[in-house]
Formats: sequence, C-alpha cells, structure tokens
Amino acid sequence: MDLHLKDKVVIVTGGAKGIGEAIVWNLVHEGAIPVIVGRASSASASLKAQIDEQGGRSHVINTELGKGDVCEGIVKEVVQEFGRIDGVVNNAGVNDGVGLVNGSPDRFRESVIFNLTHYYDLVHYAFPYLKESKGSIVNVSSKTAVTGQGNTSGYAASKGAQLALTREWAVELAPFGIRVNAIVPAEVMTPQYENWIKTLGNPEEVLAGITSKIPLEKRMTTSDEIGAMTVFLLSERSSHTTGQWLFVDGGYVHLDRAIS
Repeated sequence: MDLHLKDKVVIVTGGAKGIGEAIVWNLVHEGAIPVIVGRASSASASLKAQIDEQGGRSHVINTELGKGDVCEGIVKEVVQEFGRIDGVVNNAGVNDGVGLVNGSPDRFRESVIFNLTHYYDLVHYAFPYLKESKGSIVNVSSKTAVTGQGNTSGYAASKGAQLALTREWAVELAPFGIRVNAIVPAEVMTPQYENWIKTLGNPEEVLAGITSKIPLEKRMTTSDEIGAMTVFLLSERSSHTTGQWLFVDGGYVHLDRAIS
C-alpha cells in the first residue's frame, strides 16, 4: 500500500533507538524524510549512515529536549533545511522511576519537564508549517497512563497528559486540517525495556510471566509494529482519523487476561 509519504518531512523525537528508530525506518521505506531528534548522538549518526547506504534521506539534530527554547531551534533548522514540516512524532522520554513515596517534588517536576513539556513545545513551534501542509501529529504515550505501574509518578503523569493533549489538540487543530492521534504501547522489547528487565531478580522468569498475559500470540509487541501504525497515522490513508488513542499491544490492556 502506498502511503503517499514520499518526500514528506517528519520530525521524530527520540528517533535513534527503540520505537523511535523503528518509526524512522518505516518512514524511510515509504520514501519520507525523517528528522531524527534527540541526545543519542552516536546512535543517530550510525542510523543516518545506514539510511544513506540504502539510498534514503534523513537529517539529524542532536539536542537535549525539555531545555529552554530548544524546540524553536529544531523547527527553525528543519524549515531552513527542507522548507516544510509534514508531520511530528513526539516519542522521546524515559520511564525514570520517580515515584510518590520514594521520589520528591523536585524530581517529579524534573521528570515532567523531561517527559512532557517538549511534546507541547515542538508542536507549538511547528504549528505554522503543519497548518500549511495540513500535517499530522502522533504522540507516543504508554499503557502506564491508563493502568498505572507503581513507583513512576512523573512518567505516568506525563504519559496521561500526552493522551489528554492528543484529544485537546485534535479539537483545536481540526479547523486547520491537522490530525492528532496517539499510540499507546504496552510491552515492547526496546533497549530501555531490556535494561529494565535485567535489573529484576530473575529476568527470564519475569519476562515469561509478562508474555503469558499478552492475549495475542503470547509475545511482546515489536518496535516495528509500533512504527508501522505510527506511519499509517501520519499518512493520508488515515485521513479521517483524529483524536484517537490506538493501543498496539496484542490486547494486553483491554482483553480479559483469563483468556487461554
């Protein structure tokens, strides 16, 4: 299926690793031009080199999101380089374990700044160009926004706010033809997830317990499955879809775990 994304310019935050990298590759395979934004400079350079080798196009902006007016600078650089913005994927963030009991007000605020504020900032500065292109926005949230997890108040609050902003922006931006949707992953084997599993007492046993509760095929969701859905939402093929939260999770959040 042609998603009509050839030469479209899409900003992807946290685009060098994990889910972000999968989104970038899905864009490249559709002929789009991903702008890889984040702090993982070596991973970004390696990814860009691989894209170049395959004849694709991309652009890298190495920066620390959530600080000052960095998002204004990102938008200015993209427009200067390409003259347009067709989509924004807000994906960067870390489940940083800032809880209620063992956290602190300062750490909570820092977590929200790191995981949430750049979602708003980037779309705010990109709006004039998204208006011109009738572009699309995809916010990558998390199941923690609707299920909770424990000991991650900052991350969960940020992810919940991202879902709320998805519907708020869908309303505000509908008159301009800009669509806004969210992807809600659950159990996805990313480098970050792999590192988390390794901190647990018996990683293999814990992982087996988690996958046993995923109704569809008893397996983790792949980053590529998240990437494919994200790119579909960016495309004209989802032209009348806005304000939606799409759970790409093998039924993990909503289906009865007693299914056998």
